[in-house]
Amino acid sequence: MPGVRVLLAVVLIVASTAACGGDDKTDGRGSVAAATWAGAVCSALAPWRTEIDSLMTRAQQRMDAAANAEQAKVGLLELLGGAENASEQARSKVAAAGEPDAENGKRAAAEFADTLRRTRDAYGKAKQTVTGLQTADQPKFYDGVTAAFGQLDKEYGALNLDKVKSPELQKAFNEVEACK
Repeated sequence: MPGVRVLLAVVLIVASTAACGGDDKTDGRGSVAAATWAGAVCSALAPWRTEIDSLMTRAQQRMDAAANAEQAKVGLLELLGGAENASEQARSKVAAAGEPDAENGKRAAAEFADTLRRTRDAYGKAKQTVTGLQTADQPKFYDGVTAAFGQLDKEYGALNLDKVKSPELQKAFNEVEACK
């Protein structure tokens, strides 16, 4: 089970670094003030990060206390399902924030929402994989968990919000209290 703990830690680290940033070829501006939009995005991401951290802690506790693969599976499914739901809630709030009135604002809004969609989908895919794993053969189960979390890490690692360049949005993220 130590390999699973390491993978859980990697997922947490990747999740906590995948939240803010943004490359675009257009100057598409939205209609929401940049500071208002940045505040809404950070307000959506803060509870998401908190929930992911909480889920990771609970999953780690369950893994440590698990007497068998079946118990470990329950904890992992709670983590993955909860992270999937939290990611969808954050995506919905980010989408509802509109599009910022900033250089590349429309692109930034789309990138943030799309990144959270992909994050949600990555957790959902990992949850489906773990759901399908049989627990009778524990080494095989843990190999399957390792593969599922490896794929989740790979999909998370492919997310890149740093590609949307907007000095106005960077300034807003640096100045808005909700983003500090």
